[in-house]
Amino acid sequence: MVAIAFYSITGQTKRFIDKTGLDAHQISDASPKYDMGEHYILVVPAYQDFMMDSVVNFLTYKDNKKNIIGIIGCGNRNFNDLFAQTAKKIAATLNVPILYLLEFSGTDEDVRNVRKIVHDLSSGQSTKKVQKPKELHGNISFLSNYRD
Repeated sequence: MVAIAFYSITGQTKRFIDKTGLDAHQISDASPKYDMGEHYILVVPAYQDFMMDSVVNFLTYKDNKKNIIGIIGCGNRNFNDLFAQTAKKIAATLNVPILYLLEFSGTDEDVRNVRKIVHDLSSGQSTKKVQKPKELHGNISFLSNYRD
């Protein structure tokens, strides 16, 4: 089974992971440096960069950057371009695909879709065959791209 790591600030992301019933490592602020030691999917909420230090510390620990095979982003679609911004930024920075995007703690459909993605990847399917989330069919832009 493909491993999962996740970060949760308000509990929304943790609630989603709990609903999937999948085993996952929770990245903690107290001890973010944890070696996944295998290929994994990262599940992250959308927050400003300065709130993601624990995720950065996790990613830069040992081979975690090398072993990440995809990202699932959580957020609030009311924030438009900022929806799932953390997942988008990590994906662009590390050149890994966004496998799925969901709102808040996800719906029953989100749970089924993510379980299927994990199952398919665990069965050897390439991340290139995972259907791209509809929000990513155009260009990805970040508000920070327009700042001086």
